[in-house]
Parts: sequence; C-alpha cells; structure tokens
Amino acid sequence: MKLAVIAGRGDLPKHVVAAARENSQLKSIIALEGFANLSDYPNAKSYRVGEFGRIVKYLKKEEVTHVCFCGNVDRPDFSKIKPDLKAMFYLPGTIKAASKGDDALLRHLLGLFEKEGFQYVSPQDVCAPLLMPEGTLGDISLNDIHRADALSACHIAQSIGALDIGQGAVVARGVTLAVEAQEGTDAMLLRVATLPQALRGSAANRVGVLAKMVKPTQDTRIDLPVIGLKTLQHAANAGLAGVVAEAGGAFFLDKAATIDFANANGLFILGLPAKLES
Repeated sequence: MKLAVIAGRGDLPKHVVAAARENSQLKSIIALEGFANLSDYPNAKSYRVGEFGRIVKYLKKEEVTHVCFCGNVDRPDFSKIKPDLKAMFYLPGTIKAASKGDDALLRHLLGLFEKEGFQYVSPQDVCAPLLMPEGTLGDISLNDIHRADALSACHIAQSIGALDIGQGAVVARGVTLAVEAQEGTDAMLLRVATLPQALRGSAANRVGVLAKMVKPTQDTRIDLPVIGLKTLQHAANAGLAGVVAEAGGAFFLDKAATIDFANANGLFILGLPAKLES
C-alpha cells in the first residue's frame, strides 16, 4: 500500500501521518490550504479544496494507491471556490450531494477518489490504537446524576446525528444545554461556557456531560468523533463534569496528557459500550 494522507484541521491528521510513517505505508501528504498547518507536515504538498484535478494528478505521479481523509474541513462556499477543470466537471454532483447534508457530501467526495482509481483507507485502519476504549479512563468516577445526563446526552447526540446535524450534545441535570451543528464541538463548548453557572456548573461544582456520538447513518470510514486534550479543556472551562463517547466509535488523542488533565480538574472520561441502555 502506498498511502496519501489528505489532512485538514486539527490534531488527528498528525497522528495518522505518524502511524502511517511508522508502518511504512506513507507515500505522500496533502495539506489542504486554509485548514491544515503546513508547518506540521514537512515535505507535504498544499492544495486548495477546489484543486481536485491537481490533487489527482499529483497522487498518480507519486504512484499512490490508497488515500485517507482526516481532520476538519469546513463546508465549502461553492460561490467562492475556484475549481480546476476536473473539479468543475464534478461540481454539479458535489453541490447536489452537499444539499443533502455533510454525510452525503463526504460520501460523494470519497466516491470521487474511488472513481479516479484510488482505494480508501479509514483513519482507524491506520491507527486503531487511538480509538476510544471501553470503561472509565482516569481516576474520576460518575455518580447517578452524571450517568443519567450521559445517557440523555448520548440519545440526543444520536437524534441530531440521524438528521445529519452534528455529533455532540451537552446535558446537565436533565436539561439540554447545547447541541453541535456546523460550529463544531469546541465552539459549542465555548457557547456553553457563557451560560449561567446555575445551569452548567463550575470548577467547584461540576455539572453536565458532553457526549460525542457517531451519526447513526454516517459512513464510519469518514469523520469519526474526536476527543482530546482541547475537548477536555473546553469542557472544564464550561464547568462540565465529564465527557463520554462510544468505545471504538471515536478517536481519543493524547491519551496520557488528556487523562492527567481530567484527573487534575475533576472530570471523568467514559468510553461507552456500543449498545446503550434505553
């Protein structure tokens, strides 16, 4: 396998690149302009989202056989992107897919690379050890209120996911404080941090749970939820008690540093079994 990692924003692509390099699979890195930090990827090529033809030409020149997408990429403003000729050819179908939601758009983009002869490899295929394990991670345990909030937040996250809205939700004492949409998890948690402490809790009295769940209908090869140090930092700042995600259904990055931070700040981290109780 000769793998190209197509990197967007965030820390996950760095982990995928490192794992692919360690496994002697890495052939090329493409850092998407405006999203990936090129300084994080020495020798990477940088292309705009609309330069699909140039990307394909480069990958074929490098004799790449497999591609992996990872990292955040904002939904494109189709009125402002400057598509090259090949991207222009596929643009009507891309716009149509985007009108059906993020998951449909991602499936469409994956399909375009497959049409060009590349096989797709998911990030979890490259770095499976980074998937969320099952059980409590760290020293902080859940009480009955936390468990009820966690279960409620999971069900709400799955409900909005079924509508292809987002992957995250925050519940405190049975009250839904926020659901994730286009702004992403970090921005959602910043919004929660502006709510009255009586709703969300504080460092002295932590209340509320963030749940991040796979969308029920999404292609799990793309866009699994990610939890890491920044997630816990934002959750702590918002006064939350902890973070939960499905075991095997989310990436858990920077494990040691994230658990240390959670322990020091009184937050729990929980990997839930694949089948939730009702």
